[in-house]
Amino acid sequence: MKTSSIYSSPWQKARLTFLRSNPLCVMCNQQGRKTAAVVVDHIKPHRMKEAKTPDELKKAQKLFWDKGNWQPLCKQHHDSTKQRQEKRGYVAGCTADGIPIDPNSHWNK
Repeated sequence: MKTSSIYSSPWQKARLTFLRSNPLCVMCNQQGRKTAAVVVDHIKPHRMKEAKTPDELKKAQKLFWDKGNWQPLCKQHHDSTKQRQEKRGYVAGCTADGIPIDPNSHWNK
């Protein structure tokens, strides 16, 4: 299904507003570092470009605009760590106690 440009002017405005309110990368913060966020990442991928039906597009758009699904990231974390997580399908790593950090792990349910 053909869509218009996803990252349009309304998105750019929403992105800037979000980054002003959330200026630090959440992944760097978890590592004890303070790094400016430059990307608004969708925690759960919206897959809007892959939507083939009107229903799939509607669900993708809802996920795209859901601010609860946004997180501020630095470019390095967005382009490396987050992309690896999406390709793997899970979050690698564990806490100091040995509990997996992947929220979908059976240890975290």
